[in-house]
Amino acid sequence: MLIDHVGCDVVRLVLRDHGRRYRSELTCDTSLPFRFEATPGFQDGGTELLWSSGDNDALEQLCRDILHRRIDPSEPWFTDHGSMWTGNINSVPITGLRQKSTDKGLGIRIDEDCTSLALMHFEAGREYVGLVQLASKAEDFFRRQEIESYEHLTQAIGLALSHRRLQVALRERVKELTCLYGIAKLVGRPGISLDELLQDVVELLPPAWLYPDVASARIVLDGRTFLTGGSMKPVQSMNADIVVNGERRGLIEVGYAWEKPQIDEGPFLNEERNLIDAIAHDVSIIVKQKQAEEDKLRLQEQLRHSDRLATIGQLGAGLAHELNEPLAGILGFAQLVTKDQSLSDRSRQDIEKIISPALHAREVIAKLLVFARETTPEKTRINLNSLVKDDLRFLESRCAREGIDMLHNLSEDLPLITADRGQLLQVLTNLVVNSIQAMPEGGRLTISTLCDDGHVLLVVEDTGIGMSEKVMEKIFNPFFTTKDIDQGTGLGLSVVHGIVTSHGGAIDVESELGQSTKFTVRLPVDASANKGEESDG
Repeated sequence: MLIDHVGCDVVRLVLRDHGRRYRSELTCDTSLPFRFEATPGFQDGGTELLWSSGDNDALEQLCRDILHRRIDPSEPWFTDHGSMWTGNINSVPITGLRQKSTDKGLGIRIDEDCTSLALMHFEAGREYVGLVQLASKAEDFFRRQEIESYEHLTQAIGLALSHRRLQVALRERVKELTCLYGIAKLVGRPGISLDELLQDVVELLPPAWLYPDVASARIVLDGRTFLTGGSMKPVQSMNADIVVNGERRGLIEVGYAWEKPQIDEGPFLNEERNLIDAIAHDVSIIVKQKQAEEDKLRLQEQLRHSDRLATIGQLGAGLAHELNEPLAGILGFAQLVTKDQSLSDRSRQDIEKIISPALHAREVIAKLLVFARETTPEKTRINLNSLVKDDLRFLESRCAREGIDMLHNLSEDLPLITADRGQLLQVLTNLVVNSIQAMPEGGRLTISTLCDDGHVLLVVEDTGIGMSEKVMEKIFNPFFTTKDIDQGTGLGLSVVHGIVTSHGGAIDVESELGQSTKFTVRLPVDASANKGEESDG
């Protein structure tokens, strides 16, 4: 538009924007193309961007003086608005201004055949951001009144640029706020899972960036990846870490499928860096909140589970006491009848059928009393290693018969604990028997002991069929069993739980279906008692 309006031989424009330099050139020769370059800004002498093509120090200094209005308007080649113009460049008494050009690079320069010249700055807001050069081979091509109209035209360029900047900035801020508002709405949606929320968040990201048509996004959290649909591997990208409680848990990445021009941080705006950092911070808060909600639900479930166990324990204790007396009578009189020598073999067999289930019923009642903590443990100072080595020998032959390798991994110098030896043997026996039953095709059973943070740990691990999460949630419930009706009462692990709890300990289970199961019993160490025993020894 300028070259058509002015009718000169060449128009050059140099622009500084976002710390970068843009230089362009167009001549009246239609056989020559429009030339344009965008390069990172660099300092010349530590004061200003390089405006000239770089081979004329006098011309470069003139460009700076025009930009900063360090000119004398009384000189005939300067205007009151700070532009420089002349109909004969040779008449301008600026030393070195007309030196021969050796560089045909883009930028303000004076060609060998140039006679008439005009240099005008333009502004965007209060910042001087550009220079326009008009040049002609003809002498006295420009007139003063024309220069004034050209100055108005260049100022219009500055206003248009400023308006464009404001439009772009407003558009980008609206996009960013829309993205953040969308995330806020997602957080407030009831019942949404963390995975659903992150997938919806990642879909909100590309529209908030400068080039949404070629933008894609992904969120990585704890090894899980959430992508925008049809995502291509970006050739340019920016990312921000997701940090939760000081731990890096993942990242957010936004990228472009095609290469885009350099702006602030590569092809990305400084505001986009602030946006992705803010979103990463918001995601970190969301993850923390979701974890807190999950922990709260888990704690509530544990409390409900404890309440159920306490209620069952109270009910079981009451039933046990009520059943003990009649059961004792049935068992006692049945055993008394067997002493009658006149009994026939058939009658004796019938009475044995009474005694056998009565003994089983007494065993169940005894387990109920242990679970309900109605029996008083006889605690002594014991070493778990001796319990494993000495009291489990009766199960080693069963393991050998069923193709199971029993391994001991016992820690040396294991501290003593205060416990009921018989009850702990019951715990160990129940866990080992469960492991044996979980390996019908044989396998490996490992019993380990170790000391950790003031506790002695007893670990029973097998390579059996494992358990599902649903089963693991119920294994310590009384009367819950996965065995056939005639193979178990469902009290074994509930009794184990009761014994461990009564000793001030805890029991955990880890299992992978079809792979393995590991029970870990933690029992507290009486440090003062161990210290006293060591000193006595």
